Amino acid sequence: MSDHPHHARQRRRTLGLLYAATLSTFATVAGGMPRAMAAGGLREVRIGYQKYGTLTLLKGRGTLEKRLAAQDVSVRWTEFPAGPALLEGLNVGSIDFGTVGEAPPIFAQAAGADLVYVGNEPPSPASEAIVVPQGSPLRGLAELKGRKVALNKGSNVHYLLVKALEKAGVGYGQIQPVYLPPAEARAAFERGAVDAWAIWDPFLAAAQTQVGARVLADGTGLVANHQFYLAARSFALQHGDVVRILVDELAQVDAWGKAHPREVAAILAGQTGLPLEAVALAASRYAYGVRPVTPDVLAAQQKIADAFHGLKLIPRPIAVRDAQPPAQLLNQLLAKD
Repeated sequence: MSDHPHHARQRRRTLGLLYAATLSTFATVAGGMPRAMAAGGLREVRIGYQKYGTLTLLKGRGTLEKRLAAQDVSVRWTEFPAGPALLEGLNVGSIDFGTVGEAPPIFAQAAGADLVYVGNEPPSPASEAIVVPQGSPLRGLAELKGRKVALNKGSNVHYLLVKALEKAGVGYGQIQPVYLPPAEARAAFERGAVDAWAIWDPFLAAAQTQVGARVLADGTGLVANHQFYLAARSFALQHGDVVRILVDELAQVDAWGKAHPREVAAILAGQTGLPLEAVALAASRYAYGVRPVTPDVLAAQQKIADAFHGLKLIPRPIAVRDAQPPAQLLNQLLAKD
């Protein structure tokens, strides 16, 4: 779009270069940057985002900055390669608010992170999948037995893989999980170092459009694949008004995005550096409609947590309800203007 002058240059960047920059940024932020605060009020909200989704669209639109400027609050955006790294940033105090898939909050909570669920997007099961190279002999999930499967440990696709194997009658211990972040997993996938790759959009769409990756199974019928918005508990309690503005702006950009798919693809291509074809395919699978998190959604999260504990993927059982929004925050989120 015309309001994104770096669009053409960003689109040509490779995934590896983009993620090298991302990891460098995370290392700087996680190392500890002083928080800009004034006595008596918030002066900056720090948001962690990934290379796709409504937060990325909100960043591209610039409407949040305009709204918070009226309260003399600025916005700092930090990109993360995946959900687990983002929640580590939340846990160590480098960011206040961010978005991840289903599994990262569970791993983070099991590790002692003090976070709260704020909201979620509707289910989007087709936005993640287990893929194989175009010429792979593998045709069914049962054939993953004994094979190397790349995935980002603790990301949304971790639960997809668990459920897919369960459906196929293959034990998790009967595959060889290879834990890699998206850029490294893509490289391993392309050179044949792994047999399959569990990945989410827009990297899923990029693999499909750029290297002809074939979907062995997506999340349809297996997982919901909710996208969650989370905040550090202390931030949510102290600045519920800002959290409410964040959720409201996300809802507004969601409504706009649902009605303007071409503009969405253009903005996301500019923000992510991925080709328009790949981003448009990913956007076609996206589910719009952010809402405050409900007990039913948290109950579904509990099932995931129990499954991970049963497989010893997390060290201890957790109660997801411990991370539900505090009543005062939920009341703010549900309040009518």
